[in-house]
Amino acid sequence: MGTPVKIAILSRNPALYSTRRLVEAARTRGHEPRVIDVLRCYMNITSHAPLIHYKGEDLTDFDAVIPRIGASVTFYGTAVLRQFEMMGVYPLNESVAIARARDKLRSLQLLARKGIGLPITGFAHAPDDVQDLIKMVGGAPLVIKLLEGTQGIGVVLAETYKAAESVIEAFMGLKVNILVQEYIKEANGADIRCFVIGDKVVASMKRQAKAGEFRSNLHRGGAASLIRITPEERSVAVRAARIIGLNVAGVDILRSNHGPVVIEVNSSPGLYGIETVTGKDIAGMIIEFIEKNATLGKTRTRGQG
Repeated sequence: MGTPVKIAILSRNPALYSTRRLVEAARTRGHEPRVIDVLRCYMNITSHAPLIHYKGEDLTDFDAVIPRIGASVTFYGTAVLRQFEMMGVYPLNESVAIARARDKLRSLQLLARKGIGLPITGFAHAPDDVQDLIKMVGGAPLVIKLLEGTQGIGVVLAETYKAAESVIEAFMGLKVNILVQEYIKEANGADIRCFVIGDKVVASMKRQAKAGEFRSNLHRGGAASLIRITPEERSVAVRAARIIGLNVAGVDILRSNHGPVVIEVNSSPGLYGIETVTGKDIAGMIIEFIEKNATLGKTRTRGQG
């Protein structure tokens, strides 16, 4: 275990299961965790010695920072994390990688460029391209996703060509960015969450959508169960996390007729479902990873990306 590590956990809610477990695991291993509400941090950007202030005090002396930044505060949260990086504090996941993961379009483009299997995905701006866009992803049924959506919110399954057309036009009328993806029917409403730490999948679970629903998110009433993943799925999950630049990630995979396809790489994967289903101490593994890797100034980008 060695020297105690001072760990800042950036979380808006200390009562959340994932936050509680990280605090507990850090204390169990003899470290000093502290939960910090990222929105209560403020910074002097122009100072030669970067500092973060929090409720009137200087945040100094931290060795590592665990970002648990909600999607709605990504912009401010990554700015605070970048400041920690500039101070030489070791981040579990770097600000640049989190920003990449949160931008669904950017992350899919990065994964595609490196040859990771993905559902056929279209992106468009103008409503007069709708018909060609639908044709491009193989016609209906298809999935339409809000770029900014999380936990299955803003994801629609359009079962017919007509439905697809009207949903896409409605979204475009609201001036929101959307992705249009082929519907992987053979997945039967199930996906696989692979929990990656460092260069290995430490746990995986199958999430099955409830009857009449195609979104398998646990927040949407999906059920989780143990699953044995293939060496190919394991390798795809690890590669996807590495391409995005994440040390810890939840990589969501569908089993398609042409092999595993990645639907999302999540930079703040929840611990409740995966720990409950697998019985593994994932929080402990995260803290162990920090013990092995947290050295001052060991940030690939040092907040420069």
